[in-house]
Amino acid sequence: MAAIDNTLIKISDLSFSYGKGQEILSGTGCSIRENRFTVIMGKNGSGKSTLLRLTAGILPYRKGSIMIRGKELKSLKPEERAKYTGFLAQQHKAVFPFRVSEVVLTGRASYVKFLPGRSDELEAERAMDLLGISDMKDRIYSELSGGEQQLVMIARILAQNPSTLLLDEPISHLDYNNQLHTLKMIKHLVENRVTVVAVLHDPNMAYLFGDEFIYIHNKKAHEVHEKRAWEHPLVKQIFHDQLHTIEYNGKHLFIPQLS
Repeated sequence: MAAIDNTLIKISDLSFSYGKGQEILSGTGCSIRENRFTVIMGKNGSGKSTLLRLTAGILPYRKGSIMIRGKELKSLKPEERAKYTGFLAQQHKAVFPFRVSEVVLTGRASYVKFLPGRSDELEAERAMDLLGISDMKDRIYSELSGGEQQLVMIARILAQNPSTLLLDEPISHLDYNNQLHTLKMIKHLVENRVTVVAVLHDPNMAYLFGDEFIYIHNKKAHEVHEKRAWEHPLVKQIFHDQLHTIEYNGKHLFIPQLS
């Protein structure tokens, strides 16, 4: 019996540079599998966020291919693309004092021609319920804590009902408790058959919560599906061999080398 191909996104021979500058990615490829939490890791400036933005269709690519469910990404119209990928940037600022429910409802923009209907409201309610923030729906978004705002923004893109959530450093500006809470909610989404791809910097958070990994090194993406992803030789390249590991609950935690 043939194995089931659960590849959701297939990236092939992808190259990218900003303007006429040096290439950030060069002829690279990787795949992202369905219903997994895939973590992108690499040094600063290696191209992690660039790869995520290319996959979201925010940056245009001329060389290579990004296929989502068998369709070439750049051939899709913006409203079609929004149904395949939902993107969350590193930072976002509230300009108007919208209620949480109103912020989440804006995620339905690609489906709405004039005004949101009851079906759009139900999708927004489903997204808030899935993330456990329904009790905040009448609160003012700009008055929420950083962790609460992050969950609202994830609910907003979840309301798009995309195939994949693409999150660029979703915990970088949060305190430790909110980092844990956000990552637990992401795992909850994956358990509910949502595919999530995120850029993370902290190896401990990455290996505790991630299912699969993409390492960016020397302009290439290297996908790792093995359970012991922290043993991959590229990990030492990314962290300059300055970390030791200790075993915890079947996984390894990283501690810095102090001398």
